[in-house]
Amino acid sequence: MAQQAVRKIRRKSLPKHSFWQGLITSILFTAAAVILFAILIGLTDLSDGIIQIVNQGIKIAAIFLGVRAIVSPGAEDGIRKGALLGLVYMGIGVLLYALLSGQKITLLGYLLDLIMGIAAGGLSGMLFSARKK
Repeated sequence: MAQQAVRKIRRKSLPKHSFWQGLITSILFTAAAVILFAILIGLTDLSDGIIQIVNQGIKIAAIFLGVRAIVSPGAEDGIRKGALLGLVYMGIGVLLYALLSGQKITLLGYLLDLIMGIAAGGLSGMLFSARKK
């Protein structure tokens, strides 16, 4: 009887997936989406405005999928997990962009990206944790 109760508690307390699995999910989605979008850009003549909008959409979708992988229905810490994933994902993206790109973005631009990541992750976490078990 006591062993069954311990197993039940352990099952409930185990996370759906680890934070790193969610981050890897976000990164892999981003890589695939950017490659496909680059092919599309090569085949068409898209404006810079459209490219920027799609790039932001890719980032938000990546955060959404990563949070989906780590937040279980009914989780109490979904907002925190989502916001943290969004912050780390965008932090890595900002760092890579700064290192690999010849373009300079202002500090405000980088901060806005980080804030967008935190907001998208927190909102995603809230949505996924609000689902019924």
